[in-house]
Amino acid sequence: MPISNECSGSRSSYDMTTGIIGAGLTGLTLGNLIEDCELLEKSNECGGLCRSLSEDGFTFDYSGSHIIFSRDKEVLNFLLGQLGTNVVRCRRNTKILYEGNYVKYPFENGLSELPLYDKLDCLTTFITASFIHRKSQSRAENFKEWLYSMFGRGIAERYLIPYNEKIWKYNIAAMSTSWVDGRVPRPPIWDVLKSALGIPTEGYKHQLNFYYPKAGGINALIRSMERKCSGKILKGFEVRSLSRENNKWIVSNGEERREYDTIIATQPLFSLFRALKHAHMHIPAHVYDAVRRLKYNSLITVMLGLDVEHLNDLSWLYIPDSDCLPHRVAFPSNYSKEVAPPGKSSVIAEITYNSGDAIDAMMDKELIMRTIRDLHRRGIIEKDSVCFARVKRTNPAYVICDLDYERNMYQIRTFLNRAGIYTVGRFAEFRYLNMDACVRNAMDLAAKFNSVN
Repeated sequence: MPISNECSGSRSSYDMTTGIIGAGLTGLTLGNLIEDCELLEKSNECGGLCRSLSEDGFTFDYSGSHIIFSRDKEVLNFLLGQLGTNVVRCRRNTKILYEGNYVKYPFENGLSELPLYDKLDCLTTFITASFIHRKSQSRAENFKEWLYSMFGRGIAERYLIPYNEKIWKYNIAAMSTSWVDGRVPRPPIWDVLKSALGIPTEGYKHQLNFYYPKAGGINALIRSMERKCSGKILKGFEVRSLSRENNKWIVSNGEERREYDTIIATQPLFSLFRALKHAHMHIPAHVYDAVRRLKYNSLITVMLGLDVEHLNDLSWLYIPDSDCLPHRVAFPSNYSKEVAPPGKSSVIAEITYNSGDAIDAMMDKELIMRTIRDLHRRGIIEKDSVCFARVKRTNPAYVICDLDYERNMYQIRTFLNRAGIYTVGRFAEFRYLNMDACVRNAMDLAAKFNSVN
């Protein structure tokens, strides 16, 4: 079969040595940094999980609320450089809804706002857990044990366990701890003591100040990155088969074939292995079984516009209550006034689910009505103020690291390394990566490619 030279840019696939599957944030970062490449995007729109809906004067990030932050200065400068002057700097004002009251986030930095007995229980059990951990240095066997050992019974049972059970929709005692290092730091005892006494303290300082596009939502970042490598992007090309022929990678959408020396996959592992299997590439049974055993959940985003000029001063709000559908509510019009029409506010409610569960079965209208009711009952919004409502589903959304995760991923990575396929990005690496980590991994891989070439 001849190889087509049709492309959105002026160069043919014969000139391209590297094929990049997927033009989300990770793929576009690679496209900006690797000179000799072509991006294949199955959708007619780039962005992956970083997309925005603009309608009736509102702009919502519809795969959940996104913000830009990083401890990595090079990554942060790269992202901000894409936005230029289209950026605002915000200071985090985040709360946890605990028994009807707003408690400062993270929970251990808001202990002074708890009832006296709750505060005492959280403080004493945290100190006890810290002492035991330092003395024994034993490793927790699962995520639930880890929460107890890091934060103590009081904080774990009042907030961390119910919230994590709600967001993961998975038994957290059956989750590993492989993903928590660097994501959930142990708070210093001194900070927790100060917070219990009412002395202001801040945790997770790397996101205390964050950035957001002034206009256009997170998709403004994607559009900027896309413009800089637009000649390398082929949209509407769904990779259905991926095979190795004559020391070349052959990529096909069922009608057209592209040829590359090297393949970088940024799409989910599931679709990558479907493409390999469709091309009759030999995949050992234990590897294919490992892919099928990987766990993840999905996300429903309920986007609400309110006929209220100023709803509150919050950045976002965590809700651990099991009888409230959303686990997190963000207020993007507090990031930038330009994402809502004058005199109005916007809310993003995030709801996780698993395919086939009761939440998945809910119709969009039911999701909207239930979300409005739950937020109204908790005094977060007034139901009569809602003037806009939309629903979007993102599948997959979050990687779940179960107790077999490391073993499954070792088998998968070993196979892909031997096949010579590079994977980078949240669902290609199948790791719980934030935006900045996806960019960092793409930058590191691009540097490796550029040093060789």
